[in-house]
Amino acid sequence: MAEGSLLERKYFDGIYIPAGLLVIGTVIVKSEWALYAVVAALVLGAIKYLRMLPKKVLKPDVFQEFELKEKTVISHNVAIYRFKLPSPSDILGLPIGQHISIGAAIEQPDGSTKEIVRSYTPISGDHQPGYFDLLIKSYPTGNISKYMASLQVGQTIRVKGPKGAFVYTPNMVRHFGMVAGGTGITPMLQVIRAIVRGRAAGDRTQVDLIFANVTQQDILLKEDLDALVAQDKGIRVHYVLNSPPAGWTGGVGFVTQEMVEKLLPKPADDVKILLCGPPPMISGLKKATEALGFKKARPVSKLEDQVFAF
Repeated sequence: MAEGSLLERKYFDGIYIPAGLLVIGTVIVKSEWALYAVVAALVLGAIKYLRMLPKKVLKPDVFQEFELKEKTVISHNVAIYRFKLPSPSDILGLPIGQHISIGAAIEQPDGSTKEIVRSYTPISGDHQPGYFDLLIKSYPTGNISKYMASLQVGQTIRVKGPKGAFVYTPNMVRHFGMVAGGTGITPMLQVIRAIVRGRAAGDRTQVDLIFANVTQQDILLKEDLDALVAQDKGIRVHYVLNSPPAGWTGGVGFVTQEMVEKLLPKPADDVKILLCGPPPMISGLKKATEALGFKKARPVSKLEDQVFAF
Protein backbone atom coordinates (compact mmCIF):
# COMPACT_ATOMS: atom_id res chain seq x y z
CA MET A 1 0.00 0.00 0.00
CA ALA A 2 1.36 3.41 -0.95
CA GLU A 3 2.83 5.47 1.86
CA GLY A 4 0.35 8.15 2.91
CA SER A 5 -2.62 6.33 1.31
CA LEU A 6 -6.08 7.22 2.63
CA LEU A 7 -6.73 3.46 2.77
CA GLU A 8 -4.22 2.95 5.59
CA ARG A 9 -5.49 1.08 8.66
CA LYS A 10 -5.08 4.13 10.91
CA TYR A 11 -7.68 6.07 8.88
CA PHE A 12 -10.19 3.22 9.12
CA ASP A 13 -9.67 2.89 12.88
CA GLY A 14 -9.54 6.60 13.64
CA ILE A 15 -11.94 8.16 11.11
CA TYR A 16 -14.03 5.91 8.84
CA ILE A 17 -15.33 3.40 11.38
CA PRO A 18 -16.21 5.99 14.09
CA ALA A 19 -17.89 8.21 11.45
CA GLY A 20 -19.84 5.25 10.09
CA LEU A 21 -20.97 4.20 13.56
CA LEU A 22 -22.12 7.76 14.29
CA VAL A 23 -24.26 7.91 11.14
CA ILE A 24 -25.66 4.36 11.46
CA GLY A 25 -26.45 4.82 15.13
CA THR A 26 -28.26 8.08 14.44
CA VAL A 27 -30.33 6.50 11.65
CA ILE A 28 -31.36 3.66 13.96
CA VAL A 29 -32.30 5.94 16.87
CA LYS A 30 -33.71 8.93 15.02
CA SER A 31 -33.62 8.72 11.24
CA GLU A 32 -34.72 12.33 10.68
CA TRP A 33 -31.40 13.47 12.16
CA ALA A 34 -29.41 11.46 9.61
CA LEU A 35 -28.35 14.52 7.59
CA TYR A 36 -27.04 16.26 10.72
CA ALA A 37 -25.16 13.08 11.65
CA VAL A 38 -23.50 12.98 8.21
CA VAL A 39 -22.41 16.63 8.52
CA ALA A 40 -21.11 16.02 12.08
CA ALA A 41 -19.23 12.92 10.93
CA LEU A 42 -17.61 14.86 8.08
CA VAL A 43 -16.57 17.74 10.34
CA LEU A 44 -15.23 15.49 13.10
CA GLY A 45 -13.49 13.29 10.53
CA ALA A 46 -11.81 16.29 8.94
CA ILE A 47 -10.60 17.52 12.33
CA LYS A 48 -9.24 14.08 13.21
CA TYR A 49 -7.55 13.80 9.80
CA LEU A 50 -5.78 17.13 10.23
CA ARG A 51 -4.60 16.09 13.68
CA MET A 52 -3.22 12.85 12.24
CA LEU A 53 -1.13 14.60 9.59
CA PRO A 54 2.63 14.53 10.31
CA LYS A 55 3.85 17.69 12.01
CA LYS A 56 7.36 18.98 11.32
CA VAL A 57 8.98 19.78 14.66
CA LEU A 58 12.40 21.22 13.73
CA LYS A 59 12.97 24.97 14.13
CA PRO A 60 16.02 26.47 12.39
CA ASP A 61 16.74 29.18 14.96
CA VAL A 62 15.47 27.67 18.21
CA PHE A 63 16.97 24.79 20.19
CA GLN A 64 14.39 22.24 21.34
CA GLU A 65 14.84 19.35 23.76
CA PHE A 66 14.32 15.74 22.68
CA GLU A 67 14.38 12.76 25.01
CA LEU A 68 16.64 9.75 24.50
CA LYS A 69 14.32 6.78 24.01
CA GLU A 70 16.79 4.03 23.20
CA LYS A 71 20.55 3.50 22.89
CA THR A 72 21.96 0.68 20.77
CA VAL A 73 25.68 0.05 21.32
CA ILE A 74 27.46 -0.90 18.10
CA SER A 75 31.03 -1.05 19.44
CA HIS A 76 33.11 0.29 22.33
CA ASN A 77 32.87 3.85 20.94
CA VAL A 78 29.91 3.80 18.51
CA ALA A 79 26.20 3.79 19.27
CA ILE A 80 22.86 4.56 17.63
CA TYR A 81 20.79 6.99 19.70
CA ARG A 82 17.02 7.07 19.17
CA PHE A 83 15.29 10.26 20.28
CA LYS A 84 11.55 10.58 20.81
CA LEU A 85 9.52 13.27 19.03
CA PRO A 86 6.62 14.95 20.89
CA SER A 87 3.95 12.87 19.12
CA PRO A 88 4.06 9.42 17.43
CA SER A 89 2.95 11.07 14.17
CA ASP A 90 5.52 13.90 14.31
CA ILE A 91 8.47 14.07 11.91
CA LEU A 92 11.69 16.06 12.14
CA GLY A 93 11.02 17.83 8.85
CA LEU A 94 14.61 17.37 7.67
CA PRO A 95 15.17 17.55 3.89
CA ILE A 96 17.30 14.72 2.47
CA GLY A 97 20.95 15.77 2.58
CA GLN A 98 20.62 18.27 5.40
CA HIS A 99 21.70 17.96 9.03
CA ILE A 100 20.82 19.10 12.54
CA SER A 101 22.82 21.03 15.14
CA ILE A 102 23.24 19.66 18.66
CA GLY A 103 24.16 22.09 21.42
CA ALA A 104 25.37 21.43 24.95
CA ALA A 105 27.09 23.30 27.78
CA ILE A 106 30.37 21.39 28.13
CA GLU A 107 32.67 21.72 31.11
CA GLN A 108 36.15 22.91 30.13
CA PRO A 109 39.52 21.91 31.70
CA ASP A 110 39.60 25.17 33.69
CA GLY A 111 36.24 24.37 35.28
CA SER A 112 34.21 26.81 33.22
CA THR A 113 31.40 25.76 30.88
CA LYS A 114 31.21 26.56 27.19
CA GLU A 115 28.34 26.19 24.72
CA ILE A 116 29.46 23.72 22.05
CA VAL A 117 27.49 23.08 18.85
CA ARG A 118 28.16 20.26 16.40
CA SER A 119 26.37 19.03 13.28
CA TYR A 120 25.02 15.50 12.76
CA THR A 121 23.03 13.80 10.01
CA PRO A 122 20.29 11.42 11.23
CA ILE A 123 20.31 7.94 9.72
CA SER A 124 16.50 7.87 9.93
CA GLY A 125 14.13 9.90 7.75
CA ASP A 126 10.76 11.64 7.69
CA HIS A 127 9.17 8.41 6.44
CA GLN A 128 9.73 7.12 10.02
CA PRO A 129 7.49 9.27 12.26
CA GLY A 130 7.77 9.59 16.02
CA TYR A 131 11.56 9.47 16.41
CA PHE A 132 14.95 10.15 14.84
CA ASP A 133 18.18 8.12 14.99
CA LEU A 134 21.74 9.40 15.26
CA LEU A 135 24.84 7.27 14.66
CA ILE A 136 27.65 8.79 16.73
CA LYS A 137 31.24 7.76 17.27
CA SER A 138 32.72 8.94 20.56
CA TYR A 139 36.23 10.43 20.43
CA PRO A 140 38.50 10.99 23.49
CA THR A 141 38.86 14.67 22.57
CA GLY A 142 35.32 15.11 21.25
CA ASN A 143 33.10 17.50 23.15
CA ILE A 144 29.61 16.60 21.92
CA SER A 145 30.44 12.97 21.07
CA LYS A 146 31.66 12.31 24.65
CA TYR A 147 28.59 14.12 25.99
CA MET A 148 26.34 11.91 23.86
CA ALA A 149 28.12 8.76 25.04
CA SER A 150 27.34 9.74 28.65
CA LEU A 151 23.60 10.14 28.01
CA GLN A 152 21.18 7.80 29.74
CA VAL A 153 17.71 6.86 28.49
CA GLY A 154 15.28 9.57 29.59
CA GLN A 155 17.82 12.40 29.36
CA THR A 156 17.51 15.05 26.65
CA ILE A 157 19.57 16.83 24.02
CA ARG A 158 19.07 20.26 22.47
CA VAL A 159 18.53 20.28 18.70
CA LYS A 160 17.83 22.84 15.99
CA GLY A 161 17.74 22.71 12.20
CA PRO A 162 17.55 22.01 9.32
CA LYS A 163 21.08 23.10 8.39
CA GLY A 164 23.21 22.65 5.28
CA ALA A 165 23.50 23.68 1.64
CA PHE A 166 22.67 20.31 0.06
CA VAL A 167 19.12 19.13 -0.56
CA TYR A 168 18.49 15.96 -2.55
CA THR A 169 15.75 15.86 -5.16
CA PRO A 170 15.01 12.80 -7.33
CA ASN A 171 16.99 12.64 -10.59
CA MET A 172 18.89 15.86 -9.79
CA VAL A 173 21.84 14.10 -11.44
CA ARG A 174 22.27 10.94 -13.48
CA HIS A 175 25.07 9.55 -11.32
CA PHE A 176 26.48 10.29 -7.86
CA GLY A 177 30.06 9.46 -7.00
CA MET A 178 30.43 9.41 -3.21
CA VAL A 179 33.43 9.15 -0.91
CA ALA A 180 32.85 8.72 2.83
CA GLY A 181 35.27 8.23 5.68
CA GLY A 182 34.12 6.77 9.00
CA THR A 183 30.99 8.50 10.33
CA GLY A 184 30.92 10.54 7.12
CA ILE A 185 28.76 7.69 5.84
CA THR A 186 25.63 9.18 7.45
CA PRO A 187 24.67 11.80 4.80
CA MET A 188 25.54 9.33 2.04
CA LEU A 189 23.28 6.69 3.55
CA GLN A 190 20.49 9.24 3.89
CA VAL A 191 20.71 10.07 0.16
CA ILE A 192 21.06 6.43 -0.94
CA ARG A 193 18.02 5.34 1.04
CA ALA A 194 15.99 8.18 -0.47
CA ILE A 195 17.02 7.07 -3.97
CA VAL A 196 16.03 3.45 -3.31
CA ARG A 197 12.68 4.51 -1.80
CA GLY A 198 12.05 6.67 -4.85
CA ARG A 199 12.58 3.94 -7.48
CA ALA A 200 8.85 3.19 -7.71
CA ALA A 201 8.18 6.86 -8.42
CA GLY A 202 10.79 7.00 -11.18
CA ASP A 203 14.10 7.87 -9.50
CA ARG A 204 16.79 6.50 -11.82
CA THR A 205 19.88 7.91 -10.04
CA GLN A 206 22.98 5.69 -10.05
CA VAL A 207 25.39 5.64 -7.10
CA ASP A 208 28.98 4.52 -6.64
CA LEU A 209 30.24 4.93 -3.07
CA ILE A 210 33.82 4.55 -1.82
CA PHE A 211 33.66 3.94 1.94
CA ALA A 212 37.02 4.28 3.69
CA ASN A 213 37.86 3.01 7.18
CA VAL A 214 40.88 1.92 9.22
CA THR A 215 39.89 -1.68 9.97
CA GLN A 216 37.08 -4.02 8.96
CA GLN A 217 35.55 -3.61 12.43
CA ASP A 218 35.33 0.15 11.84
CA ILE A 219 32.93 -0.21 8.89
CA LEU A 220 29.73 1.35 10.19
CA LEU A 221 26.30 0.16 9.00
CA LYS A 222 27.86 -2.40 6.66
CA GLU A 223 24.84 -4.70 6.89
CA ASP A 224 22.55 -1.82 5.89
CA LEU A 225 24.77 -0.87 2.96
CA ASP A 226 25.15 -4.45 1.75
CA ALA A 227 21.36 -4.92 1.94
CA LEU A 228 20.81 -1.81 -0.20
CA VAL A 229 23.35 -3.07 -2.76
CA ALA A 230 21.62 -6.47 -2.88
CA GLN A 231 18.23 -4.79 -3.25
CA ASP A 232 19.16 -2.24 -5.92
CA LYS A 233 21.42 -2.78 -8.94
CA GLY A 234 21.91 0.98 -9.26
CA ILE A 235 23.80 1.16 -5.95
CA ARG A 236 27.43 0.03 -5.66
CA VAL A 237 29.67 0.25 -2.58
CA HIS A 238 33.46 -0.08 -2.69
CA TYR A 239 35.15 -0.63 0.69
CA VAL A 240 38.68 0.63 1.38
CA LEU A 241 40.70 -0.19 4.52
CA ASN A 242 43.97 1.18 5.87
CA SER A 243 44.65 -2.00 7.84
CA PRO A 244 42.87 -4.85 6.03
CA PRO A 245 42.66 -8.40 7.39
CA ALA A 246 44.19 -11.38 5.62
CA GLY A 247 42.25 -12.26 2.48
CA TRP A 248 40.72 -8.79 2.09
CA THR A 249 39.65 -8.22 -1.52
CA GLY A 250 38.64 -4.56 -1.32
CA GLY A 251 40.73 -1.42 -1.59
CA VAL A 252 43.77 -0.86 0.60
CA GLY A 253 45.28 2.34 1.98
CA PHE A 254 44.05 5.90 1.62
CA VAL A 255 41.50 6.83 -1.07
CA THR A 256 43.69 7.85 -4.01
CA GLN A 257 43.12 9.71 -7.26
CA GLU A 258 43.48 6.36 -9.04
CA MET A 259 40.68 4.84 -6.96
CA VAL A 260 38.40 7.79 -7.71
CA GLU A 261 39.14 7.47 -11.43
CA LYS A 262 38.55 3.71 -11.43
CA LEU A 263 35.50 3.44 -9.17
CA LEU A 264 33.53 6.68 -9.52
CA PRO A 265 31.79 8.17 -12.59
CA LYS A 266 33.73 10.29 -15.04
CA PRO A 267 33.22 14.08 -15.13
CA ALA A 268 29.98 15.12 -16.85
CA ASP A 269 27.32 17.79 -16.46
CA ASP A 270 24.92 15.23 -14.97
CA VAL A 271 27.43 13.80 -12.48
CA LYS A 272 28.06 15.05 -8.95
CA ILE A 273 30.69 14.01 -6.42
CA LEU A 274 29.73 14.03 -2.72
CA LEU A 275 32.42 13.99 -0.01
CA CYS A 276 32.17 13.55 3.76
CA GLY A 277 34.92 12.60 6.17
CA PRO A 278 38.02 13.86 7.99
CA PRO A 279 39.33 17.26 6.75
CA PRO A 280 42.67 15.89 5.43
CA MET A 281 40.79 13.31 3.34
CA ILE A 282 38.41 15.93 1.95
CA SER A 283 41.29 18.28 1.09
CA GLY A 284 43.10 15.54 -0.81
CA LEU A 285 39.97 14.44 -2.65
CA LYS A 286 39.15 18.00 -3.77
CA LYS A 287 42.59 18.14 -5.42
CA ALA A 288 42.17 14.65 -6.89
CA THR A 289 38.78 15.38 -8.44
CA GLU A 290 40.04 18.63 -9.95
CA ALA A 291 43.00 16.77 -11.46
CA LEU A 292 40.56 14.29 -13.00
CA GLY A 293 38.61 17.03 -14.77
CA PHE A 294 35.87 17.89 -12.29
CA LYS A 295 35.17 21.56 -11.61
CA LYS A 296 37.26 22.95 -8.77
CA ALA A 297 35.57 22.55 -5.40
CA ARG A 298 34.92 25.68 -3.37
CA PRO A 299 36.16 26.07 0.23
CA VAL A 300 32.49 26.08 1.30
CA SER A 301 30.30 23.97 -0.97
CA LYS A 302 27.07 25.12 -2.58
CA LEU A 303 24.27 22.94 -3.95
CA GLU A 304 25.15 23.64 -7.58
CA ASP A 305 28.81 22.57 -7.17
CA GLN A 306 29.96 19.51 -9.11
CA VAL A 307 32.08 18.47 -6.13
CA PHE A 308 30.18 18.96 -2.87
CA ALA A 309 31.70 18.43 0.58
CA PHE A 310 29.30 18.09 3.49
